[in-house]
Amino acid sequence: MEPAMKFHTTLFHRFDSDGVPFAYVTPTAAVVQLDDVTSEIIENFSSAEGAEPGPWLETLDEERQPQAREAFDELAAMGMLRPVGAPAAPPEQKPPMPYPLATLVLNVTNKCNLSCTYCYEYGEDRVSNQKKPDGTPRLPMMTSETACKSVDFLLKSSEGRNGVSITFFGGETLLNFGTIRDATEHAVRRGRELGRFVAFSLTTNATMLTDEVIDFLVEHKFGVNISIDGNKGDQDRHRTFSSGRGSYDIIVPRVRKFLEKNRPQGRPVGARVTLTAGMASVQETFQHLIDEIGFDSVGFAPVTSAEDREYALGEGHMGKILADFETLAGQYVEAALAGERHGFSNLHDLIQEIHQGINKAHPCGAGLGLMGVSTEGELGLCHRFVESGEQGLGNIEDGIDEEKRGEFLQSTHISRKVACHQCFARPHCSGGCYHEAYVRYKDPAAPNLHYCDWIRAWTDLGLRSYAAISLGNPEFLRNYESGSVPPVPVIEKDEVIR
Repeated sequence: MEPAMKFHTTLFHRFDSDGVPFAYVTPTAAVVQLDDVTSEIIENFSSAEGAEPGPWLETLDEERQPQAREAFDELAAMGMLRPVGAPAAPPEQKPPMPYPLATLVLNVTNKCNLSCTYCYEYGEDRVSNQKKPDGTPRLPMMTSETACKSVDFLLKSSEGRNGVSITFFGGETLLNFGTIRDATEHAVRRGRELGRFVAFSLTTNATMLTDEVIDFLVEHKFGVNISIDGNKGDQDRHRTFSSGRGSYDIIVPRVRKFLEKNRPQGRPVGARVTLTAGMASVQETFQHLIDEIGFDSVGFAPVTSAEDREYALGEGHMGKILADFETLAGQYVEAALAGERHGFSNLHDLIQEIHQGINKAHPCGAGLGLMGVSTEGELGLCHRFVESGEQGLGNIEDGIDEEKRGEFLQSTHISRKVACHQCFARPHCSGGCYHEAYVRYKDPAAPNLHYCDWIRAWTDLGLRSYAAISLGNPEFLRNYESGSVPPVPVIEKDEVIR
């Protein structure tokens, strides 16, 4: 007779919300509220040697056995329990290839009218090459012809999708407004012909939000993300013109005008804040941007820079940021319990992933559903890798280099990142940003181990916030369901903390 199968618990993270115990099941990204029965199961099957469910069930009263058996089966189905000897690492499940594109990020210009001190595009984090392999300079501006061909390429490479997204990026994106206008109008026309929906977004420093530009963005329902670092002191410390003049007094009136005209169409406008040493607290910055300027949401991202820069963030800074995030999270939950929305976009995005059970095989869509396009039509993993050469994936004329694409996606799959296999937060992180890994470790496939403790703490905060909402106002969770809120595919210059 074959011995009965033994089971033991898989990787999970236990946490509490208002005294109620929960578990986050890493293999399946499931959130489980624990009762006495499930807690007892976890305790009895927690050893690596495992245990047989039959003998354990027989120790229970007959009245409890059906409930316990049902709970055991449910935990096993969601991946909380697995047979002893079963693989612990995430399986290498590859998407069907060629994978249809969903988003193109058009780098319409490499020029910028600001000289931000921390800009990755012009600092030590730059990976793109301003010269071609033959030594000739690259075009600083994308032509309308290249942009329209990029639109056609996206529509062709996204067959099977009803809708696609085009994000315009820079430099300062609006320096090439003519190309943006032409590409948008072309996309609208081609989308109508094909019965496809095309969404538009862009990132801007807001210095060129003229009346003409504002009217165009509103008319075409652009998702807009504005780079701004907070109050006048914080904004003017790093986000300056080449003359050294600050940009706050220039952009704020323009932002307010855009917000006023845009609000009736209902597409939210987000502020994107680069966190640096010496700036005001996250809480103060958030309140200034929401209450005094009028943004719909605010997202925060730590500066990426060499450690010796005066604005670089150390461990102490990251701890303070997390504490500030916890304060904002408390306000977010309080608003949700009252049935109201809150503009802390970092937490909103994380809770949405938790609610939808997102379990990432790759940290983002770069090279998968998303690619960047250089000013001359070269394809890169994302906007940060265009013109980098090594991470090039073809061009809009000849198409995607599918062999190179497949090799990259295979090398960066979470199953290959052994250091991540015992981390409960891997479904949301999946090793972290490719660009960050390339800059720090010279390998985009390397996990961002320097962020691990922070990511685990941030994920725990997101789980506790989610659980609090599920207990206090479960109806609010519908706001995180797919399709309940139209997505705003905005690409940001730095990886926002997720």
